[in-house]
Amino acid sequence: MEPSLERSFRGHKDGVTSLAFNPNMKQLISGSLDSCVMVWNFKVQLRAYRFVGHKAAVMSVAASPSGSLIASGSMDRTVRLWVPNVKGESTSIKAHMASVRSVAFSSDAQYLLSASDDKTVKAWSIQGQRFKYSLTGHSNWVRCAKFSPDGRLVLSCGDDKTVKLWDAHNHACIHTFYDHSALVPTCDFLPDGNCVASGSSDCSIKLWDIRTKRLLQHYAGHTESVNELAFHSSGAYMLSASADSKLKMWDLVEGRPFYTLRGHTGPATSCCFSPEGDYFASAGADQQVLVWRTNFDQSASHEAALATARALVPEPADPSATSRVVAHPPKPSLPLQAHQQRPTNETARWPQQEIQLDSTRAVAKPSLLPPPSPKRGAQKASSVEPAEASVATEAIEHQSKIDSTLEQVVGQLDVLAHTVGLLEQRLTMSEDKGAEMQQILRQLSDNQKTLIEHLRG
Repeated sequence: MEPSLERSFRGHKDGVTSLAFNPNMKQLISGSLDSCVMVWNFKVQLRAYRFVGHKAAVMSVAASPSGSLIASGSMDRTVRLWVPNVKGESTSIKAHMASVRSVAFSSDAQYLLSASDDKTVKAWSIQGQRFKYSLTGHSNWVRCAKFSPDGRLVLSCGDDKTVKLWDAHNHACIHTFYDHSALVPTCDFLPDGNCVASGSSDCSIKLWDIRTKRLLQHYAGHTESVNELAFHSSGAYMLSASADSKLKMWDLVEGRPFYTLRGHTGPATSCCFSPEGDYFASAGADQQVLVWRTNFDQSASHEAALATARALVPEPADPSATSRVVAHPPKPSLPLQAHQQRPTNETARWPQQEIQLDSTRAVAKPSLLPPPSPKRGAQKASSVEPAEASVATEAIEHQSKIDSTLEQVVGQLDVLAHTVGLLEQRLTMSEDKGAEMQQILRQLSDNQKTLIEHLRG
C-alpha cells in the first residue's frame, strides 16, 4: 500500500522549520520562524501546546529518548530545554555567538549537540546544562550536527560544502567529505551507525561508508535544495524533504526512488520518522505539519514491499489534488560503485505513476492518530484502462512543455541561490570585521583607561 495522509496540523504563523516525534508517540513537536515551539497532541480531546520563549525564529527541535525533554535552537543564539506539558517550563542556555541551526540529543540522553552560524558545534551535559566541549573546523556556518547511535562519533555539515566526521571522545575531526558542490543543510547517521548521508543545495543526496570513507550511493532526484533527511528504523528506507515541495521515499536496498509525495504548496522544510517507523511527518513553508502513515508491511519481506509498488496502477495527474504520492516502478538492481552517479532526470529510467492519497482511510492505531477530517485529503483514485495512442502523444507533448518550463525555473533559481550564497559570504565577512572592530575598540578603551590612570598618578 502507498503512504496515506492521516493528520494535518495548522497553528504556526510562519513557515515550519523542524519536526520531531516524541518517542512516547503521543506528541509531535515543531519549530517555526514565528519563534514558537508547538507540541501537537495526537488525542483529539487534547489541544496543542504553544511554547513561547525564544526571541527569534526557531530553527531546530529535538525530543530526548525518554520523551521527557524537548530541545530547541533559535536565531536568538540560545538553546532551550522544555518540559512537554501544559505548563511548558523551560531553561535557557546561552549557547553560541550566532544563530543556532541544529540541536540533537545523544541516544543515552546525557548530552545535547548544538550547531551554529559561529562555525562551531558544541556539546552540552543535560544534567546541569553545562558546556562540555566544542568542535571547531568548519570554515562557514554549521547547519546540522548529529550523534552516532552509539554516541562515539559526531557528524556535521554546513555552508563550507563539507561533511565532517568527529571523534566525540578526543574532539578531533576524523574525516572530511568534500563531494558536494554547494552548501549542505542536512546530514545524519543511518540506524546501523556504519553509514552516513547528507543532502545538499546542489540537489543531491550522498551516502558514505564511514569505515572505508567511500561514497556508496548518489541520488539526484530533487530539482532544488534537499532540506532534510530521515531514516526508517529498519534502515531500508530514506525520506527526503526538498525546496521543490516534494517528499521522496528512497529504497536504499535497491538504490532507487520508491515514492514521491506532494503534500506541501511550497518548500518542504523538514521530515522525520516515528521511532517504530509506522508514521512519518513533514513540514513546509506553507505553515502546515502533515502526519503520514507509511503502510509498510512489517511482516513481509523487503521483496514483498517492492511487489506492492509494482502493482500500483498508473493514474493521470490532477493538479487539484491536495496531497499525492508517486510510485516509481523498480528497476533491475545493479551494484553502485564508489563515486558512480545516477542520472539527474529520474523519469528517464523510472516513469512516474501518480496516485491520489486516500486520507479518509481508517487508522490502525486510533488511540494515537484519530482519523482526519475528510476535507484535508484527496479522494482515492480508481484504476484506469490504458490510454489511446493520441492521448498518450498529447500527454508526452504536455510533459515536454512542463519539463522545459521547469528547466527555466531551475536555472533562474540556481542564479538566485548563487546570489544568496554570495550575500551570505559577505555577511560572514562583515561579522568577522565587526568582531575585529569591537576588539580594537576594547583595546583602545583599555589603553585610554591606562593613560588616564598614568596621568592621575
